[in-house]
Amino acid sequence: MNKLAPIMAAMVFATPALAQSVPLSVDASKTKTPISKYIYGQFAEHLGRSIYGGLWAEMIEDRKFSHPIMDNFDPLGTDTAAMWNTGPYHYLKGSPWKVIGPAGTVTMEKEHPYTGEESAVIHLKGDGTEAGVSQGDVPELVLSVVKGKKYVGHVVLAGDGDVGPVTVGLLTPVDTDQAKGAMVQTISNLTGDYKSFPIEFTATDSSDDIRLTITAKGKGSFKIGAISLMPADNVDGWRADTIAALKQLQTPILRWPGGNFVSGYNWRDGIGTDRDRRPARANPAWHNIDANDVGIHEYMQLLSLIGAEPYIAVNTGKGTPEEAAAEVEYVIGGANTAGGRLRAQNGHAEPWKAQYWAVGNEMYGTWQLGYMPLADYEKKHNATVDLIKKINPNLTLVACGDANTPGWDAGMLTTCGDNFNLLSEHTYVKEVKGDITAHAVQLKDSIHKVAEAFRGYQKTQPAVNKNHIEVAFDEWNFWYGDYIYGELGVQYHLKDALGVAMGLHEFYRNSDIFNLACYAQTVNVLGAIKTSHTAVSFEATALPLIMYRQHFGVTPIEIEQPSADLDVSAAWTADKDAVTIAIVNHTTTPHDVAVNLVNFAAKDAARQWEIKGTDPEAHNVPGKEPEVKIEEKAFTFSKTLPAPALSVELYRLEKR
Repeated sequence: MNKLAPIMAAMVFATPALAQSVPLSVDASKTKTPISKYIYGQFAEHLGRSIYGGLWAEMIEDRKFSHPIMDNFDPLGTDTAAMWNTGPYHYLKGSPWKVIGPAGTVTMEKEHPYTGEESAVIHLKGDGTEAGVSQGDVPELVLSVVKGKKYVGHVVLAGDGDVGPVTVGLLTPVDTDQAKGAMVQTISNLTGDYKSFPIEFTATDSSDDIRLTITAKGKGSFKIGAISLMPADNVDGWRADTIAALKQLQTPILRWPGGNFVSGYNWRDGIGTDRDRRPARANPAWHNIDANDVGIHEYMQLLSLIGAEPYIAVNTGKGTPEEAAAEVEYVIGGANTAGGRLRAQNGHAEPWKAQYWAVGNEMYGTWQLGYMPLADYEKKHNATVDLIKKINPNLTLVACGDANTPGWDAGMLTTCGDNFNLLSEHTYVKEVKGDITAHAVQLKDSIHKVAEAFRGYQKTQPAVNKNHIEVAFDEWNFWYGDYIYGELGVQYHLKDALGVAMGLHEFYRNSDIFNLACYAQTVNVLGAIKTSHTAVSFEATALPLIMYRQHFGVTPIEIEQPSADLDVSAAWTADKDAVTIAIVNHTTTPHDVAVNLVNFAAKDAARQWEIKGTDPEAHNVPGKEPEVKIEEKAFTFSKTLPAPALSVELYRLEKR
């Protein structure tokens, strides 16, 4: 046998695949309807770790004691799976608080609770035995701190004069009994009336195994009404690191508060200046508890921080038309309206600007709270809109649509077509294992299917053209795999980034139809951004959203696709100084795209942005170096644009 044969075989195997050359003609004069900036929208729902544990900075779960604290509950025992939800921060049944002390140490006061239906009462033996409550014993609920970082908050307490100082501690497992070096704070001078006491800690070391304790050693009893703890760098209650990441997305509009959540949500629960006094509420759509710390005012503050417009969904499920109209008036009503006066009492005198409103969510689905047959829902939609139009007839209203439910879109267009501006559509696609192309093209194909259906409506439904109705694709994404980041916390990969980029291309190709789109969702829950307790990262799927939002043009150029292996889009920039060409190669074979520019002369000096990799399963993790990233570089244009394997390439060609 030739001794060099194995070596030669290995060399042949390692030789990179030769790039396939494909032609592309780009006639810059063949332009289409400009791309709506709202195509780059986002969506945040009260679900899993989207708001609490993702966007909102609160570190304490069930901080207002909405669940009774149980004696002898072993949070590390065999019942844990039955007691706790699939993700951190949200639970189904038991309290996350553990009793420190013997049975009977903790009771729940229902006659005069600080907030909600009950507050925790700690009974002391009077012999110096420490008693109280702790949180962090369940592995999913341990707190994390970073060395040198400050944490601030408050605890609301009342008690007998003899309880002695109450100790609030952030402890590691070895810090029992408030050992030296632990982060502790003592509070004295309790009275029979509830009072809020500030607490502040500076982490002595970094740890992902911290427990919060509230204890005393005196006699008598003390009550805990509420407790809050956040990193001191929080921005109006929002996580500073998550806000910084969200700013990079540059989303122009953020849909809220749902999703399925909205059909069981009463917006009045989420107002009031004292969040401690807002009782936690059931989240019947997702079978857990909503802390009720984030309502309209907090949402509007978030938008001001990130420079986005509101897109508020009103409840047409369990809610009434009157409740929906009252919410609209609360947000945009003048000082002379009942809603405006109530808003001013809650700290915001001037009306907010809120143009986009979703009239319900997925009311075609039997899973939706308040679901009803189409004929009944048509009446409810019209009744709701009639009341909203009395407040402001010029709002942009989005109706519940679904091209996949036979007769639903046609019914809404026929019976309600004069009472909305945009028709909502949603799509989620699953994983196709073992076939990168079949997996990645799903979003594009699903969006294309809706576009084709809507073009049919333009021919068969007079209201579409009469009222210039367009589509709001306000939920779209991949949805599959294990929930790594809590409830619905899907981890995304390079192969998903390819799919999201092609989804954007399909929006561009149908820019005359798609007025708005919301990637679902923003943080953790199917999120573009993922968080741990102390770190944030962009998912692979966030990167096309960032790259295209910042660098792709606004006026699409009509082109023919050069190859089944590639998905290509082109567009003029807003200033008409450059043409951008984006190429998605969803195969493992590199391609060279030979570009024939018509009615446009390009300079040699160009810019290139790319997302690429060799592993379709590559992904990013908070606190670790990203495996998938955007790279920018100078590029010399010589009539050929490389499209490496498994890549998203965006080129900016300057006008000569």
